[in-house]
Amino acid sequence: MARLGLMVNPTSGKNTGAQVGQQALSLLRDAGVDVLDLSASDARSAVEQGRAAIESGAIDRLVVGGGDGMVHLGANLCAGTPVPLGVIAAGTGNDIARELGLPVRDAAASVQRILSGSTRQVDAARHTTATGGQKWFLGVLAAGFDAVVNERANQLTWPKGPMRYNLAILRELPVFRAIPYTLVLDGERIDTEAMLVAVGNGPAYGGGMRVTPDASFDDGLLDVLILRKISTFEFLRVFPRVFKGTHVSHHAVQIRRARTVSLEAKGIVSYADGERFAPLPMSMEVVPGALTVLA
Repeated sequence: MARLGLMVNPTSGKNTGAQVGQQALSLLRDAGVDVLDLSASDARSAVEQGRAAIESGAIDRLVVGGGDGMVHLGANLCAGTPVPLGVIAAGTGNDIARELGLPVRDAAASVQRILSGSTRQVDAARHTTATGGQKWFLGVLAAGFDAVVNERANQLTWPKGPMRYNLAILRELPVFRAIPYTLVLDGERIDTEAMLVAVGNGPAYGGGMRVTPDASFDDGLLDVLILRKISTFEFLRVFPRVFKGTHVSHHAVQIRRARTVSLEAKGIVSYADGERFAPLPMSMEVVPGALTVLA
């Protein structure tokens, strides 16, 4: 009988990931589950170990412990394969787990869900690189001001944690201007200037920001949000509404649905599930039922 693979990010959730991961490992083994620990010191090693375990048939389920970044890593390993993905949400944001209705920061409840054996098929978005490789995301891809802030934050060595993003916002906002985009949605071309462009397979990102609030993980469509050019003052006024999803009623906000999406803009690197994803121009497509989740 194959084993369950467990992969934990010890630094997630302000370094509570290790504690939650150890608790989950103990609970799984106490339940008689044969667990292969695939945790590693860095993401690249974790991916290599996870891919080898899946391709060799050494595991028949993969469970990740951490935040959206670990779910992203797990989705990239399991999407398009018969191996189900389990999630022990122990990060700071946990948007994907929360929107999937999974327990958050509760190792015992998460393990119980995993042991129940029930599964759910969900869509995933696939980007094919210039070299033919495939990259997947499960939640939201950011390609506007939010991506610019992420890119700036990743260049900062101080401060750590959320304050780094706050500082990045303070640095970028005074100089930010609407970005010229070309979007192609199921073959329809749109040329516009926008403050935000986000593509949602799921509804939320960034710790509760419901940027594409009506996006569904199993409707076979991607929700594309476009916040067209507005003043910086108006942007500051409308942006906080994203936490409740009420920004969609603003006159400058448009949401379209499509199966295939192409984005083009100069100097933008997209972020998906909070992780650096791909520079624009890029394209993606939704793959219905691409991922099995232990839910």
